[in-house]
Formats: sequence, C-alpha cells, structure tokens
Amino acid sequence: MKTTNVTLARRIGFFSLLLYGVGDILGAGIYGLVGKAAGEMGSAAWLGFLISMVAAGLTGLSYASLGSRYPKAAGAVFATSRAFRNGFLSYVVGLALLASGLTSMATASRVFAGYFSGLVFSLPIPLIIVGFALVLTFIVFWGIRESLWANAVCTVIELSGLLLVILVGVSFLGDVSYLDATTEHNPSGQLSFPLLLSGAVLTFYSFIGFEDILNVAEEVKEPRRTIPIALLAAVGISSTIYMLISLIAVSVIPAAELAQSKQPLVDVVAKAAPWFPSSLFSVIALFAVANTALLNFVMGSRLLYGMSAQGLFPAFFSRVHEQRRSPHRTVLLVGGILMILAFSGDISSLARATSVLLLLCFVVVNISLFVLSKKDKIAGAFEVPRFVPVLGALVCLAMLTRAKSEELMIAGSLLVVIVVLYFLMRPTDEAIRTMGDLEE
Repeated sequence: MKTTNVTLARRIGFFSLLLYGVGDILGAGIYGLVGKAAGEMGSAAWLGFLISMVAAGLTGLSYASLGSRYPKAAGAVFATSRAFRNGFLSYVVGLALLASGLTSMATASRVFAGYFSGLVFSLPIPLIIVGFALVLTFIVFWGIRESLWANAVCTVIELSGLLLVILVGVSFLGDVSYLDATTEHNPSGQLSFPLLLSGAVLTFYSFIGFEDILNVAEEVKEPRRTIPIALLAAVGISSTIYMLISLIAVSVIPAAELAQSKQPLVDVVAKAAPWFPSSLFSVIALFAVANTALLNFVMGSRLLYGMSAQGLFPAFFSRVHEQRRSPHRTVLLVGGILMILAFSGDISSLARATSVLLLLCFVVVNISLFVLSKKDKIAGAFEVPRFVPVLGALVCLAMLTRAKSEELMIAGSLLVVIVVLYFLMRPTDEAIRTMGDLEE
C-alpha cells in the first residue's frame, strides 16, 4: 500500500474546532478533581481554579498568537525550534507535551473506570481501563472526521451535565465562607501563597487542552484566522463554567465530605436535585471523561506525526493511512503506551504530573514567542504585546515551585526517558537545521 504521498485532510471548521477545544478543556479535570481540590484548599478551592485560569489565559494568548503565525502540526515544537534552533530542546518539548497527553489520558482512564464501576459492579477496573483504551484507539484510527463527531456528541453531553450542576446548585451559593481553607492538612484554615500555588498546580490540570488545538492545525480550514479565535473562545467558555462549578460544589457539599467522594459531581447533583437520577448523571460524567481522553489521544497521535515529519522522530511514524487519512502508526503507538501508563499512580499524582510537564513546556513556549516576536519577520493574524508571554512564563514558573515530590518523580522519570530517546534516535543535523523553516 502506497502511503508516502498521503497527507492529512483539512476538514475542521471553526465550530468543530471550538467544540474540540471546549471538549478537551472540560471533562476529566472538573469531573474528577473538584473533590481533590476541596481536599487541598477546602471551601477556597475556587481560588486554585482562579490562579489556574490566569495561567491558562496568559499562555492561551501566546498559543493563539503562535497558531496564527505557524499553523502546523506539532506547532509548539516548531515554534521552539524556530526560536532557539536547538534540536534537543525542541525534541524534549515535543515529547514532554506528548507525555503530558499520555498522563492526562491515563488520569481520564482511571476516572472513567471509577465512574463506570459505580454503574457496573461486576467488571474489574483493570478490564474497564483496557477496554476503554482499545475503543479510543479504534475511533482515532478510523479518522479525524469520526473523532470529531464523537467529540461533538461527548461535548454536548458533558456540557449539559455541567450546566445541570450550575442550574440545580446556584441557589446554594453564599451558604459557606469561600475564603475558608480548612482541611485535614491545614486545620487553621489559613490561606497562604504557597497553599494557593499548590492548589493551582492540581487544578491547572482542569484547564489543559487549549494547547492541543495547535496539533490539529494541518487539518483546520483557514488555520491562521480560525485557530486563535477558537482557542481563546474555548478558554473563555471553560473558565466561566469552572469558576461557577468550583463555587457551587463546596456550597452544596462540605469541602471535607466532597474531598472523600469518588464521584464528586454526581454527589453534588444527588444532594442539590435528589429527583434527578444519579445513575444518569454518572453516564453524563462518563461521556465527559471519555471526551478528554479521546482528544488527548488525537493530540498525541498528531504531535508524534508532526515531529516525525520534522525529523525529530523516526520517519516510520510520518505515514498516513491511505483510506482513513489518519496517522495510523502513531495512533497504535499512543494506544499501547496508554495501556501501560494508566496503571501507574493515582488520579491526583497523574494529574499533577501532567501539570508539571505542561507548565515546563509552557515556560519554553512563552519564551519562544517572546524571542520570535522580536526576531521573526512573519506576522500572525493575532498578535499579543510582548509582556504577555513574559507574564505567562513567570506565572508557570511560580506554580512549578509548589510541585510535590511524587508528581516531580513521575514527570522527572518521563523526562529522563525522553532524553534517553533523543540520544538513541538522534535527529539528523539537516533535520535540526531545517525544521524551523516555515513552509507556506
């Protein structure tokens, strides 16, 4: 079968890309971590989401600008290469983004298994995780159009679930002190800057997903205009919903009780609207979590494809399936790695490790935009002041100072593997020299 000349198809319009972004940001984070955030910061969990929103917003502006300049798969890797002309750094950034996607998918897989086991008691969680990974692999392999249809369905369902939480819980607002950070580990309830940053590292996982938009750039119609608008709209919509949900959750259920829940939003709805079938909301949560994993899967497969096309990964993975028009080899690779990673670490540790990896990458990407805005003559359809990437990098660095040992170990282990892979599969000098040259 000849596949060397087959390319990705531009089938993604603005509305599909917006749904892609909103669906990617919403999902496993808020459905699985609002209880964990309450355990970390008590009724002040919303402040962790607020800081994360600022960090995501600043970096989102940088990504929107880069997307309008360089609408390419593996766009963050491309920008890093163009800014620093350093193959090693670009390689590490690219695979760190992939690793963050894998840990995000692993987190979503475990959250999915938790919700699913609440509905079907007879199935063991490991079996649920494996079956879930196989279904995702099949959908993404089948093609981007099918993946986006699945995303659209899941996004509408998950958004309806979050809107339901807001509707049934809004009357509870004002019943607690939203500056009370009392938890088992913080009995005084005192708010401190280190506590806020620590909570933000955890809740930042809920905001990730906007960066994935760049990795489908080669499948987007009119990418220079469509990408920045869709990206910023997705961040804005998701941020508004998150702030409301985080305030409502601790208003309906005490933070200490919410922290112990395996299905926090199911419990919130059960208490706020006992007439609503809790099993139905569990099904809604399943779609939401599955959507996060699906879109991270799409991102990971496209990122590896883009890196391979740029000479940063073996050329074997730069092939596109002739019939399905999907990067089938990277799809199968990502699916295999997911099954392994899903069985390591609990939800909080995997989410934090995801945040650590992404924060490191976001620092580099923000600095890349700062450098390129000065030396690169290419202008994008969306430009931001040079202080925006500087602030984005500083906020991400501040959050990294509060990362804990367990997530640092997971993230550090993945980075070590990436460095080893670089020296085992070192890109050619020609690839490193030319990878930053934009092809119109």
